[in-house]
Amino acid sequence: MKNILLISFVLLVSNLTIGQAYPQFANNHEVKFNIGQFLATSTVEGSYEYYFNEDTSIGGTLYFNGDATDYNGNFGIGPNLRAYFGYNPRSGFFAEAFGLYYTGEDEENSTTLGSRNNDYGTTALGLGLGTKWVTRSDRFTLEFSGGIGRNINPEDFQNAFMFRAGLSIGFRF
Repeated sequence: MKNILLISFVLLVSNLTIGQAYPQFANNHEVKFNIGQFLATSTVEGSYEYYFNEDTSIGGTLYFNGDATDYNGNFGIGPNLRAYFGYNPRSGFFAEAFGLYYTGEDEENSTTLGSRNNDYGTTALGLGLGTKWVTRSDRFTLEFSGGIGRNINPEDFQNAFMFRAGLSIGFRF
């Protein structure tokens, strides 16, 4: 009987010690809406972010824009990988690497043919920076971010750059 009590006590103490050394974070999923982009250009952009641990996450972005000739086209989708450098877990200053596939229309002016639109689809890779604040309840977020990328295909767009910017509000669950 003494052995059973001793084993139970050791398991309880070791379980409490592990629980204190490595905190368990709830709310590993976050959805965001880029309110800044919407107010500036009427682009509807939503993002999802999943936290692997307190300083690394992976996510994705999806956006729609009514103006196909805008700087980033009328549709885009892409992944990102973020590393956080703040003192608080999953917040503060961050750096990200992202990819983006986007489509749109390129206006070409020709004197013989007049003005016509050409559809395009291109892929870009880039880097971004930003900062994120989280409420005490770890539910709501506010984020400022920006980044620049370079188009990698097709050949006509390889010398072009694209940029991202945002003021996003989010909810963790």
